[in-house]
Amino acid sequence: MAHRALLVEDDNAIATVIRAALEEEGFEVETSETVAGRDSALARARYGVMLTDVMLLDGDGIETLGSVRETYPDMPVIILSAQNTLDTAVRATDRGAFEYFPKPFDLDELVRATRQAVESRMPEDPSAEQPGDGLPLIGRSRAMQDVYRLITRVLNNDLTVLVLGESGTGKELVAEAIHNLGARKTGPFVPVNTAAIPRELIESELFGHEKGAFTGAISRNIGKFEQAHGGTLFLDEIGDMPAEAQTRLLRALQSGRIRRVGGSEEIAVNVRIIAATNRDLLPLIAQGSFREDLYYRLNVVPIKLPPLRDRADDVAPLALHFLSRAAEEGLPLKSLDEEAARLLARQPWRGNVRELQNLVYRAALLARKDVIDAETIHSVLDQAPGGDVGSADLDITTLIGSWLEQAGFEDGALYQEALAELERPVFGYALARTNGNQLKAAQMLGINRNTLRKRLSELDIEPEKFSRG
Repeated sequence: MAHRALLVEDDNAIATVIRAALEEEGFEVETSETVAGRDSALARARYGVMLTDVMLLDGDGIETLGSVRETYPDMPVIILSAQNTLDTAVRATDRGAFEYFPKPFDLDELVRATRQAVESRMPEDPSAEQPGDGLPLIGRSRAMQDVYRLITRVLNNDLTVLVLGESGTGKELVAEAIHNLGARKTGPFVPVNTAAIPRELIESELFGHEKGAFTGAISRNIGKFEQAHGGTLFLDEIGDMPAEAQTRLLRALQSGRIRRVGGSEEIAVNVRIIAATNRDLLPLIAQGSFREDLYYRLNVVPIKLPPLRDRADDVAPLALHFLSRAAEEGLPLKSLDEEAARLLARQPWRGNVRELQNLVYRAALLARKDVIDAETIHSVLDQAPGGDVGSADLDITTLIGSWLEQAGFEDGALYQEALAELERPVFGYALARTNGNQLKAAQMLGINRNTLRKRLSELDIEPEKFSRG
């Protein structure tokens, strides 16, 4: 039984290749093309492992996996999928899959995983919870599949994660995904940009301070570690943390306890740590500016995000996503034609995903037609200093001036109507950054919460749409 495998795959070519490879490794393989055939085979015999595609002729291989896991809780299941999204990877993991392989996959790696599967024992009570919509990471490239697989492996444990990647690749989105889809999703997610905090204040920000601890400490301050208790603390730009703060951080990670600046009491904190950096930490260690012991404490599970130039196939889906988001934030609803998508895919994207988002928003604002074509993309590229998308953003005055020229507001209504349209993306940005929390959004904007509520109602903006749950 341990060397008997059930392969559920409706692509005959793929099934033939997998079957031959497994049989060469000593497996006895039975195949099926349908959910019904799978269930019939399981009723006739016992298998040491099942490999199944997601989209079968008569159903979804993941959605119908619940009954299989209930009836055969000890049989490992390996998911194969051409639907290479984070949602698919998370669904596979939530249904108790032993491993998830996006197509096309490495055959030798699949065989090794199958061998490991028959030697393992699956958890007896896999979670059947359906992940939420609106997952933050987009991309079906092979590089992103590796990222998805690593994310699913750290969802239900508290291993420290170090997210590596160039600026603009989405490191905070990875941290949010791990938190929002993982075991700590009901707790707080507290992001800290360690590079943006003055070095004399960073310890106070992280660990808090007592009243009178230093000049200006007029009251007790609760630091980010305590705020994140029961949840996740995301330390962004960790490579820029001052040396003295690194020492206290290491002590906190080792002991699970912190002490407020100016305080004598040690406070136990229960937090998961996710750190991120766009810098290579090893040269910093060699220079003596980053602690080696802290590096190894943080680098338990490294997740390296690929730059956008290495995932050209993901550019068009990302652009469409940003067009949809732009419309939600009050910009005109636009689509993208094929030539424009190909043009975007050929760009160097030195600013990565963040740079693509900026360009798409500009194109949505400036495009005269409902469909953004290559001419519009060229126009936006030409207006950028240096003549390519890798350059800095357009001057805001120039951008708004171009928009006003094309908007065609009626005489006597220019001020009110233009102001209302400009408020939409500003309010949308604040709500998106604060997960739809109106109080926090008002604080970010520097206005009264009642004023914000009034304007949201007048502009017909629904804060709930900006909540990630």
